Amino acid sequence: MYEYFVDRDSGQWKAPFNKIFNEHRVFTYKDTAVIGPNSDTPYSIVGMDLRSEPLVFSVPAVEKNRYYSVQFCDGNLYNYGYIGSRATGNDPGDYMIVSPGWHGQTPAGVKKVFRSSTQFSMAIGRTQLFNANDMPNVMKIQSGYKIQPLSAYLHQPAPPAAPAIQFPKINKELVTKNFFEYLDFALQFAPARPEEKEIRTQLARIGIGPGKTFDFKDLSLEHKLEVGLGMKDGEEKVVAKSANLGKDINGWRVGAAWGDEEFFHGDWLLRAAGAKSGIYGNSSSEATYPLTRNDVNGSPLDGSKHDYTLTFPAGQLPPVNAFWSVTMYDGKTELLIKNPINRYLINSTMLPNLKRNKDGSLTIYIQHDSPGQDKVANWLPAPHDTIYMAMRLYWPKVEPPSILPPGEGTWQPPGVVVAK
Repeated sequence: MYEYFVDRDSGQWKAPFNKIFNEHRVFTYKDTAVIGPNSDTPYSIVGMDLRSEPLVFSVPAVEKNRYYSVQFCDGNLYNYGYIGSRATGNDPGDYMIVSPGWHGQTPAGVKKVFRSSTQFSMAIGRTQLFNANDMPNVMKIQSGYKIQPLSAYLHQPAPPAAPAIQFPKINKELVTKNFFEYLDFALQFAPARPEEKEIRTQLARIGIGPGKTFDFKDLSLEHKLEVGLGMKDGEEKVVAKSANLGKDINGWRVGAAWGDEEFFHGDWLLRAAGAKSGIYGNSSSEATYPLTRNDVNGSPLDGSKHDYTLTFPAGQLPPVNAFWSVTMYDGKTELLIKNPINRYLINSTMLPNLKRNKDGSLTIYIQHDSPGQDKVANWLPAPHDTIYMAMRLYWPKVEPPSILPPGEGTWQPPGVVVAK
C-alpha cells in the first residue's frame, strides 16, 4: 500500500487513494513491489480509503468472450467480493464498497454492496489480453472502469474529509526492524473481528495494538531475546506452511490459500502462507494456482543444473472457462525474470502459435538457454538458478474434469521432468 499509493518516489507508485490506475501493459521483471505477479492480464488498481464514505465502482459492458474480474481485497487479505465474468457477468453495472462500520441505505441503481473488514482496501482489476495487438481494446475497457465517492454518485455534498494520516516510512529493511510499530499503525484501521478477540487480547497484554506503546528498543535483553526468537520461530512456520500448501500432485502443490473471512476462519498461519506464496491471490473459484519448486520426483528445480519439460497430454489442457497460464519466477525472490525474449509465461491465448507433438500433446521447454529454433515457440525461459513456477487456471470449470476442489479435483497438473 505504501509503495503503490503513498510514496510517490517508491518506483512502484500507482495513484493516490480512490483513483484508478490502469496498467496499459502486463507486468515484467521490473515490477518488484508484489511477489508472484501475474503477467497475463493488465491490472487496474485502486487503493481505497473508506473512512469518510463508501465508494461506487462502475464497470462497462465487456464482450462475452473476454474474461475480466475485479477483486476486492482488504487489509486482512480477505477477498470480500468480486465483480466480473464469473461473479456478475459481462454486463455494465454499479457496485458499492463500504467500510466495516458503515450503516446506510443502498442507493437505487447499485447492484450489490461489498463490505471491507478494514478501513483501507484494494480493488484489483484484471482484464484479459489476447495478444500484444489487443492492448488498445483492453485500454478501451479499462477506460470504462470508474470509481467515485458515494456523494458524487448521488450528486450530493461530500461529508467531511477523513483526517490526514502520517504514514510511517516503510521498506523491506524497516519492516523487519520495526515490525511492531507497523503492526500498531495498521491495526488502528482494522477493527477486531469476532474471531480475533483472543489474539487481540493477547497482543494488548504486551502493549501491542492501536495506540499502544510496545517498543522493542525499550525491552530488557531477556525479553528482546524471547521476542526475537518468537519472530524467528513464527517466520519459519510461515515458510514451512507456504512450501507445503495444499496437496503434492506430480510435484505441484495444489490447494487453496486465498479466500474470504469464512475461508480463513481465524487460521492466521494459512493467511500468512498465502501472502508469502503470492499476496493478493484469488479465491479458488475465481482462479486456482498450482505452485511448484520441484520436479515430478520432488527434486528442486534449478535452471543452472538442468533443462526441463512440462507436457500436457492430448485433450488434457487445464480445464477452464476463461484461460490458463504457466508463469516462471526466480526461485529466491519469487519475481519475474529478465530474459532475452521478454517472455514470462506461456498461456492458452498463445496456443495457435505453439507447436504440438505428433500425438497432439503440448510440451513446454523450461530452460535458461534457447532450446533451438524448432522449439523456441514453446520455450519458457528459466533463471540460471532456482526456479519457482505458478500455473493459473482462471475461472476453473466445476464439472469434471476439474481442478476443483483444489487438491481433490479430477484434473491433475502434469509433472515437470528433467529433459532427456
